[in-house]
Amino acid sequence: MAEPIPSPHLMILAAGLSSRMKRPAATEDVSDPALHDAVNRPKSMIRLGISDRPFMDYLLFNARAAGYRDVVLVISDRDGLVREYYGPGDDGNSFHGLTVSYATQRIPEGRAKPLGTADAVLCGALSRPDWRGSRFTVCNSDNIYSTGAMRTLLHSSHPNALIAYDTRGLRFTKEQEYNNALLEKDEKGFLRSIVEKPGAEFFERGRSVAGAVEVSMNIFRFSYDTLLPFLLSTPLHAIRQEKEIPATIALMIASNPGAVFCHSRREYVPDLTSQHDIAKVKEWMARNFSGNLFKE
Repeated sequence: MAEPIPSPHLMILAAGLSSRMKRPAATEDVSDPALHDAVNRPKSMIRLGISDRPFMDYLLFNARAAGYRDVVLVISDRDGLVREYYGPGDDGNSFHGLTVSYATQRIPEGRAKPLGTADAVLCGALSRPDWRGSRFTVCNSDNIYSTGAMRTLLHSSHPNALIAYDTRGLRFTKEQEYNNALLEKDEKGFLRSIVEKPGAEFFERGRSVAGAVEVSMNIFRFSYDTLLPFLLSTPLHAIRQEKEIPATIALMIASNPGAVFCHSRREYVPDLTSQHDIAKVKEWMARNFSGNLFKE
């Protein structure tokens, strides 16, 4: 059942080290200020568009338009730039009609990287015990999800749901497609399986059977109380040594096959993974954002 009044809670994962973004892209214009940002700033803070706003501003703009108001940014303990821009307080920071708080995902001793996306969501959830009994949406900071997609999850009648993206709308290369989690749903639209980075052979087998495939772009709606036990029990991936949200969801649907509903969409999602993406994202912004954001 849908919430009587949808909880306007949003968690944005912004603690990654952006290792692929920091790799040099020799074919790009080295005079582009955005490329300087790509090496020296978190991906979410790369300045793009007409007014050189951080990338995450565009995501927050769409989130506000969709109806979200209470935002948790999960950030690295090595990142002071996000706090400097969105507000210095641990919570209660006001940003154009949004209230922003922070959760910190620390890198454990002996590791070079954080423990993964499921650990990031756990850090965010534990920072907001006041969200117990309600639902929240969680998404990446290096994608700009449409207002429609974000609104669909906010008003979903299902306690746990995700957006299933038809790859024909994403404009991805095959390599980019293979880096996303492959989804399989049943005839009623409930998630049957989710496989993170399945590899070309597995991915193409799914395409040959269905004609089209759907992937997760890491935007979900969860019941806090349902999700928390599964986050706590998510194991480290045997090879990647990270705790991944798809593994958490796999535990959920193993426990209850009807736990997660798939809302299907076919649309472009601006993605800022590597320096090669910057030109394409800037072109998209020029077409879709003609002036300043957050005009009051």
